[in-house]
Amino acid sequence: MNRDGQQYSFPNMLATQFAFVGGGEFKIPYMAEGSGGNDGQGNPRRVLGYVLPCNSNTPGLSPVWDPAGTTAFSNISAQGPFNLIGVPGARSIDATSGVYSLFNGFLQRFAKTPGTSSMMSEALRVNATFFSVWLGSNDVLLYSIGGAVPPANSFDPAVLTPPVMVESEITKIVDTLSRNGAKGVIANIPDITSIPFFTTIPWNSAVLTEAQAIQLDSIYAPLGITWNAGANGLMIVDTAAPAGMRHATADDMILLVTPSDSLKCGQWGVNPYKPLGDRYVLDRLEKAEVQNHIVAYNAIIAGIAAKYNLAFVDINKFMKTFLSGIIYNGVAMNANFVSGGAFSLDGVHPNQRGYALIANEFIRTINTHYGASVPEVDATKYKGIVFP
Repeated sequence: MNRDGQQYSFPNMLATQFAFVGGGEFKIPYMAEGSGGNDGQGNPRRVLGYVLPCNSNTPGLSPVWDPAGTTAFSNISAQGPFNLIGVPGARSIDATSGVYSLFNGFLQRFAKTPGTSSMMSEALRVNATFFSVWLGSNDVLLYSIGGAVPPANSFDPAVLTPPVMVESEITKIVDTLSRNGAKGVIANIPDITSIPFFTTIPWNSAVLTEAQAIQLDSIYAPLGITWNAGANGLMIVDTAAPAGMRHATADDMILLVTPSDSLKCGQWGVNPYKPLGDRYVLDRLEKAEVQNHIVAYNAIIAGIAAKYNLAFVDINKFMKTFLSGIIYNGVAMNANFVSGGAFSLDGVHPNQRGYALIANEFIRTINTHYGASVPEVDATKYKGIVFP
């Protein structure tokens, strides 16, 4: 989280557009200029680098987006209450937890009473007449971006939240926010196959000449693994496979966190001693498990929207339009990493322009559901990927 991320968040874009039809002040607990970063430690943002040959010193991989372990910041609760209370890493089951404000430094910095205050209690301080709820993504995302590697301990957030808990928490949140007659909008969550973190590295990116395939065949023969000239699935760890490893298939997803220089220069995924480890792959069984949870969460969210008569944004459907590509005001965008122009360099979150498009999807849904006339955002005024 950083100041730009807050300024160009979709809730702030919504509030800006609401102001044209009588909306009020929207207070944001802004980070100090230059603080925050991807991990709350003040690390620099990701930037596009240069492709270097294998015999040179390659720069280190930027850390993957990870909201865990953020440092505590100076508390600014006296400047509140704030309207924007979403924080990086929050799952649906964290939103009503007071203890969570001790573990998430971004929440702790504006919580009225850290250790007791929750995202929910902070939201209630505003007494809003309209609210937006978009929760559930992190209930699967934190598990998925780590390759579904089992957590180190029972307190590790990188586990899939049971659907019954998601239903209980989001119902509690919506019920509480709407008790004073407030109206609202709620969104479901996108399939992981819609974002470049999971789709950028091809599963079959081990491209070989005939001579290379013959050489690897001789090396892998004792394991019963064969290679062909052309594109082959990368070799991945699979304890269920006879050799403890196998070729990746189209049902497996190679994660963007996989070091690209290791694939190219270290021959990861080809060298018999360097199959891609579990943390770099969401295999077909893990992928199916995650997608089943997403389907369950989205059915729950749709049911809550209907029960409380909220505007319902089908973000899952909307994000899939990026896979085939969209054109907005003459600007083409898709879900490709960097070149697609809609996602940030972590491959998970949209960039400014991507969030503007999401804000417009919210606005269209709100206008339809409530018979409102909120003007849409001009997404082309926001930055996409900035090239060096």
